[in-house]
Amino acid sequence: MLLQAVFLLLLHCLASTLGQYELCKSLVSTDEGSVWEQYACQPKSTSMRDYMRIKVDPPGITCGNPPERFCTLENPYLCSDECDASNPDLAHPPQLMQDKERNGLLTYWQTVTWSRHPEPLLANISMSWNKSLELTDDIQITFEYGRPTVMVLDKSMDHGRSWQPYQYYADDCMDAFDIPPKRVRDLSATNITRVICTEQYSRWVGSKNDKNVKFEVRARFSVFAGQRLQNMDSLYTRMESMKGLRDFFTFTNLRMRLLRPALGGTYVQRDNLLKYFYAISNIEVPARCKCNLHASQCLLQDGNLQCQCEHNTTGQDCQRCKKGFKAKSWKAGSYLPAPNGTPNTYCECYGHSNRCSYIDYLNIVTCVSCKHNTRGQNCQHCRLGYFRNASAELDDEGVCIECNCNQMGSVHDRCNSTGYCQCKDGATGAKCDDCLPGYYWKQGCYSNVCDEEMLLCQNGGTCYQSQKCICPPEFKGALCQQPQCEAGKDCNAASSLHLTTATVLLCTLLAHLLATLTTH
Repeated sequence: MLLQAVFLLLLHCLASTLGQYELCKSLVSTDEGSVWEQYACQPKSTSMRDYMRIKVDPPGITCGNPPERFCTLENPYLCSDECDASNPDLAHPPQLMQDKERNGLLTYWQTVTWSRHPEPLLANISMSWNKSLELTDDIQITFEYGRPTVMVLDKSMDHGRSWQPYQYYADDCMDAFDIPPKRVRDLSATNITRVICTEQYSRWVGSKNDKNVKFEVRARFSVFAGQRLQNMDSLYTRMESMKGLRDFFTFTNLRMRLLRPALGGTYVQRDNLLKYFYAISNIEVPARCKCNLHASQCLLQDGNLQCQCEHNTTGQDCQRCKKGFKAKSWKAGSYLPAPNGTPNTYCECYGHSNRCSYIDYLNIVTCVSCKHNTRGQNCQHCRLGYFRNASAELDDEGVCIECNCNQMGSVHDRCNSTGYCQCKDGATGAKCDDCLPGYYWKQGCYSNVCDEEMLLCQNGGTCYQSQKCICPPEFKGALCQQPQCEAGKDCNAASSLHLTTATVLLCTLLAHLLATLTTH
């Protein structure tokens, strides 16, 4: 055991040297022999500039076809520079945004000038990777001859099918977007994923050194990890527990919408529109492949980045289980508990939750917000009022079926594991919507008053809907078991007397009425 402890300590030291979560598994010696110890893991951060595919639009926005003169904001009336797509020395195609500068020569992509004023000069630059990525540092775009006064950085998480703004940039945020300006350093832990408008990178200051426009990632990380990012465990803990934080840094595509070029002042000089254009020399996107904490390497294969998946997972992002390893549904790895995380080799939430929470005092990771009427630490049970569908796998969306207990016949709305509800007295059936023999249904089950077998109506009475006996005139009682007259009395004489008296009374009334009519 001592040897094992020393080995694990050395392993953790190695992991710290290599960086956090860079080791997927390690062979560990135990008293029972060598076993694989699994860890959550992720690839190293790298520059994604070399892997991105760039597209600019609208068509014809790149300068040089036909050739065009332009001037700079520093020398607005010395318009001796030329852009010519047919001359390699004067061309400025889009690929120069991601090339490596050689021999100290500055290369950049450039648009046509704003020579069609007042028509706006708009340009879109789309960057794609055909892969889910996670930002690890600041995005930095280097503009030559002035930064745009208005632009938007967008991101997509579904390969460009839909877009959402990442950040707005303007020299006047209220005027451009009707959004008050804000800096990233003013954000807090509770609103760190807010989309802001910044004026920090758009105002003209007349210096060639102010070229960069940033999307600040490190400043957001530092809210949790400290200014020097020394407490990354705190950041990773928040990645697991704070809804939307990890997705905020995830993307498949980026897009810059350039809406107004650098002006060099407060208004457009219409007499010299050759000085207004966009030019970008470099785009840096520090990121890592998103492998859902199931891979420590990501390699270029057949022109696309591919996670080298571990933990019995597969797919470009390690987003599903390998064939033959689907006893439980796929699940992303977890950064918790620190420092090695949880690989979730068996994927505990069965596909009914995509978010987990770490319970510190229990040292466990539990599924949060189980869907499809499931509950439990691993979403492995059905909610009260539902039962397990025996014909469905545990990762099936229809694994839990509603009990549908009859409210009138059941004790409550819950049922057992086979779907049978708990019935009130007299009720029966899986849903308690039927009655046992000797009971009748009337918004619930009630005992029969009479029937055709055990509770027979007597003395010629007939049973009506099991609820009462209809008795002959001379009998009464629930089962017609009692005579109308008590024993020893002349019920016929009493009846005759009653009828005679009634007849006399009726005749008297008729005689009185006839006399009245005759008098009048």
